[in-house]
Amino acid sequence: MFTFMAITRALSDQNRVRTLMALKGRELCVCQIIKLLELAPSTVSKHMSILANARLVEGRQEGRWRYYHLAGDDAPDEVREAIAWVSKSLSKTSKIQQDAKRLKEILKINPEVLCKAQNRE
Repeated sequence: MFTFMAITRALSDQNRVRTLMALKGRELCVCQIIKLLELAPSTVSKHMSILANARLVEGRQEGRWRYYHLAGDDAPDEVREAIAWVSKSLSKTSKIQQDAKRLKEILKINPEVLCKAQNRE
């Protein structure tokens, strides 16, 4: 029951759902997620912590940078099913499509340059 409750909590926020959709098929640096959502780093960090606690995302550290991707095939069934449900339900919504276009532009920016620019703000 813990997994179910953690998943429902994680999916109860629009920004976390937008993040899941942005991670579909790719890995993103936290700086890229910050840029996409236009939120403070501490807010994005909290969102990512909730998603990770629900096992919907997995993270890795590379130097000073933190990267996230969707949970893989070894995730519990509930997690994989939740990700599939969110993707199927929302992939054609206008907000997710806007995010996809915006993300294409963000991905053109070198992550190191993006992260350094955010640290100066």
